[in-house]
Amino acid sequence: MAEVLLFHHAQGLTRGLRAFADDLRAKNHIVHTPDLFEGRTFSSIDEGLAYIGEIGFDAMRERGVRIADELPPELVYAGFSFGVLPAQELAQTRSGARGALLFYSCLPISGEWAFGPWPDDVPVQIHGMDNDPIFVGEGDIEAAREIVEKVRDAELFLYPGDQHYFADSSLPSYDADAAGLLTTRVLDFLDRTTSP
Repeated sequence: MAEVLLFHHAQGLTRGLRAFADDLRAKNHIVHTPDLFEGRTFSSIDEGLAYIGEIGFDAMRERGVRIADELPPELVYAGFSFGVLPAQELAQTRSGARGALLFYSCLPISGEWAFGPWPDDVPVQIHGMDNDPIFVGEGDIEAAREIVEKVRDAELFLYPGDQHYFADSSLPSYDADAAGLLTTRVLDFLDRTTSP
């Protein structure tokens, strides 16, 4: 059994993300799904990003990081798109991290905006679509490839398609085949993080 801290994307803690967390719980994993937007959801990525901009990206990321203070250190940190910011920061900087699951987004591990090098003992999976204009077009895929190149236990999974939130069953961008494969890979990963 793994314990996961899962951060939502810019449209909020949607029904689809709750369902994803429930799928993990059905396999006996503990999944925490904090709502960084305090109950708000948005009908588009742009609306969600506008709300994040009002609060401040750093303030919102820090809100996510503070949530971990109330939980044990031995967590798998997971983030969907915007949620990758606190998830990746915690995976890289909080002692005791068991792993990281990064969906649709990835931050560099070198350069001015990096949280520092990736810890050797923290496995990571990164998932995105091969023609997603955000994941591919905005450079996240290059950050993902850097992690795979430099980190001992790192995997990048690319799925055919051009959708960003492809694993959120409550949104029009949902791709059932890709989401099913992603869930299988995530469950395998969680089983590995709890193996002796």
